[in-house]
Amino acid sequence: MAAIELDHGAGKRQRVPAAERRDALIDAAMVEFARGGLHGTPVANIARRVGVAQPYVFSLFPTKRELFIAAVERGFETVITRFAEVRQGFEPDPADPSGSLRAALGEAYIELLQSNRALLMLQLHAYAACGEDEEIRTHVRRCYTELEQRLRSITQLGDTELQKFLSIGMWLNVQAALGTGDLADACAWIVGPEPQATPQQPA
Repeated sequence: MAAIELDHGAGKRQRVPAAERRDALIDAAMVEFARGGLHGTPVANIARRVGVAQPYVFSLFPTKRELFIAAVERGFETVITRFAEVRQGFEPDPADPSGSLRAALGEAYIELLQSNRALLMLQLHAYAACGEDEEIRTHVRRCYTELEQRLRSITQLGDTELQKFLSIGMWLNVQAALGTGDLADACAWIVGPEPQATPQQPA
């Protein structure tokens, strides 16, 4: 697709490749959809954030749903990329290589949640949109499955431990959205032993 021209005043125009503008639209969509979700976000807001006309957005993404899906996919890619970076730079504790890696991954995810609220809210809107839209549900399911597979490869965890790790991640999402508690405490849950049930006292 041809490049577009943006007016920068005084008659000067800068040609921007369509691929670059597409990336910028996805980045803008992540922020706007994080605020209003699929149905509450006007495409005009996304176009305005990038500095293009709304018809140009639809020349790259024929429907708002397609732009929403692209934004959700990039959100999951951001998390996967961060986990891969942690794994690449990780120096294991010889006494507990698996546990220390899980802790590092947990800390990295907490940092993402705390530094990028748009990423968190977009993820929650993605899950909410699954309730009524089969196409979105299919894409979100694929993204989540890829996240699960990449985590399995990175951590080498078995099914039970991996599901525990993922379930704590979802708990972190809720706590971060509500703004309650110290998320760092959850890293102890990720690497620690299963809590023991409290014995019931006889009545």
